[in-house]
Amino acid sequence: MKQILVTGSLAFDYIMDFPGVFSDHIMPDKIHQINLSFSVNTLKKHRGGTAGNIAYSLSLFQQPVAILSVAGKDFKEYARILENSHITTSYIKIIKEESTASAFIMTDKNDNQISGFYPGALKNASTLSIKRVDTKPHFVIISPDNPEAMTSFSKECQDLSLPYLFDPGMQLPRLTDKQLEIGARGATIVIGNDYEMSLLKSRLKIDVKIIITTLGPKGSLIQTNDQTLTIPPAKPQEVLDPTGAGDAYRAGFMAGYIRNFNLKICGQMGSVAAAYAIEKYGTQEHTFTLEEFKKRYSETFNEVLELEK
Repeated sequence: MKQILVTGSLAFDYIMDFPGVFSDHIMPDKIHQINLSFSVNTLKKHRGGTAGNIAYSLSLFQQPVAILSVAGKDFKEYARILENSHITTSYIKIIKEESTASAFIMTDKNDNQISGFYPGALKNASTLSIKRVDTKPHFVIISPDNPEAMTSFSKECQDLSLPYLFDPGMQLPRLTDKQLEIGARGATIVIGNDYEMSLLKSRLKIDVKIIITTLGPKGSLIQTNDQTLTIPPAKPQEVLDPTGAGDAYRAGFMAGYIRNFNLKICGQMGSVAAAYAIEKYGTQEHTFTLEEFKKRYSETFNEVLELEK
């Protein structure tokens, strides 16, 4: 089966739940001098990072996947779990003098989030190269990462004629217009949530094969030069934690795309994968077999999914 290479962050996520709504504690006339403290109900440490999350969900589809990223001296157990999921970790560079990146994510009861991120070893991501990967991948996912690394990976994909998905995500404020232009111009797919895509389009004219806008509980929108597809969401059995739903969507979409499914099916696979992630605390705690996924897909969209290994 075709291999996907995922670039992006590897991190430990510290996930906190705030029982109220952030906006109830923010005075509009005082936003220039915010000084707030939120008392949270839970604090849990989980494996995370965009590359780790996407690769993990791809592995559930029994999709060959490798990670190109950096981690720190505290990564040994995380690496073992990835390897047990049959994810290639040999392209993960360990920086012994640094800690693995950490994300601190607080979510209110309306699923609004406030996050902080410490890059740690990720500061060294720009030392990596797709050209040094032994086996040429069939597709590359460039997810949020060190901006210089994202730009370098985009250029390398263009040089090597590798199709890639460009996902600027949380790095949009740090990426310059030039870096965004380099990342988007050669991409097969550009993806982001509705806020990110609005911001991206305000800074850059996007002319790519496929544009995907994720809309949270409203599903997603897939646009090409020929069509616009509105993809409904899959209803989760319960909503525990939205963190990582977007990464699971990307994995579900790509698991279909690499199998040459049409875009409607790919988007619907993304919706179902996201629902699985929402049902668990943490971004890599959900699980499913191919048979379980096909059953959930069929129940959600009243269609048979021919999904094999």
